[in-house]
Amino acid sequence: MRPVLFRFPDGLPLIGGAEVQSFGILLFLSFIAAGIVARRELDRLGEDGERMSDLVFWALIGGIVGGKLYFVLTNPGMLAGGAGALLSGTGFTWYGGFILASAMVWVYMRRHGMDVGKTFDAIALGLPVGIAVGRFGCFMAGDDYGRPTGSWVGVAFPEGAPPTTVGVLRDRYGVDVDPELIARFGDVIPVHPTQLYEIGTSFLILLVLLRLRHVPHKPGWVFGAWLGLYAVNRFLLEIVRLKGDRFLFGVFSQAQVISVVLLALSLWMVTRLRGAPARR
Repeated sequence: MRPVLFRFPDGLPLIGGAEVQSFGILLFLSFIAAGIVARRELDRLGEDGERMSDLVFWALIGGIVGGKLYFVLTNPGMLAGGAGALLSGTGFTWYGGFILASAMVWVYMRRHGMDVGKTFDAIALGLPVGIAVGRFGCFMAGDDYGRPTGSWVGVAFPEGAPPTTVGVLRDRYGVDVDPELIARFGDVIPVHPTQLYEIGTSFLILLVLLRLRHVPHKPGWVFGAWLGLYAVNRFLLEIVRLKGDRFLFGVFSQAQVISVVLLALSLWMVTRLRGAPARR
């Protein structure tokens, strides 16, 4: 774990002493990686892959703004920190960014006469790669981790955002840490590295999509399949993921509720778009 990649020398004008966060760099690279994969797939589908650069730009804007807005709306206490908290490099939610980015990308495609179904199918192949890179950024920053565990997979985040100390786990997340874990590990407790879990499952989803794209389908079907696979994956990961938003829906987190809605949308899409596409 390395939340700060490097610091600029103090003697440099304007940027002297500034920190470069690993999460920010990997977040940017996640959009680039997703765009490269999606562009190649869009070319394979016979569409203009050059447009993918513009789509990545708007997806980046929508992802950052949507992720921050969703986090602020679901964490009103963040507003007490003023503009500094709103402009900070932390406090993002994936689903918030995904929803706004999808809307902005859809508007761009419609305005420029792109084939919406084929373009979203290409994006579906890029998304697992982008998610994997982004989640590695979460791992480096010590964010979005799971519940305490004493198993061999456990990872401690002493400098996480926030750190996995007994006090943080108790006061922020309402977790009563097992005294046996405290006796074994002290104040910094290992947790499930759900970031690494999602990296692994993202590449599994990519492999499945690479097979599914050869199934006869209408444009948009592959994206619908990705939507369902991701929704199920996220719902299951949330079981061990540590979040402070479960009180809104009892035992279910906000992400799990959204996952159920997206799974229903996915089932509707794959049912409606299955089969050979109509000839032009």
